[in-house]
Amino acid sequence: MIDQLIIFQKLYDLYLYTHKMVARFPKSQRFLLSNQLLQTNMEMIKLTIVANSKSDRLKEQNQISVNLDLFRIYVRIAKDVNFLSIKKYGIVMGLINETGKLLTAWKKTTKRK
Repeated sequence: MIDQLIIFQKLYDLYLYTHKMVARFPKSQRFLLSNQLLQTNMEMIKLTIVANSKSDRLKEQNQISVNLDLFRIYVRIAKDVNFLSIKKYGIVMGLINETGKLLTAWKKTTKRK
């Protein structure tokens, strides 16, 4: 079941944190950068569900990896334009890095099968 997949839970938690985080962005930027962050995160959740339902899931896992890299860049931009404090940046990057490690492990187990 998808709820038992740890990476799904981490991406879900990342979405909840991101949702709270972007609510504090300036109104002029909420629609641009906020939308990219939330859509990219939602796409990763969707791809995780799709990948979990397939036996050949490497394609979706690679797409999750690309989206995670995009998400990481969007968060860095948010920090660089002072929408995020260094503390919040550190928290969200920790979540991203943890998700990346889980994704790498998941991909390795997929390749072994």
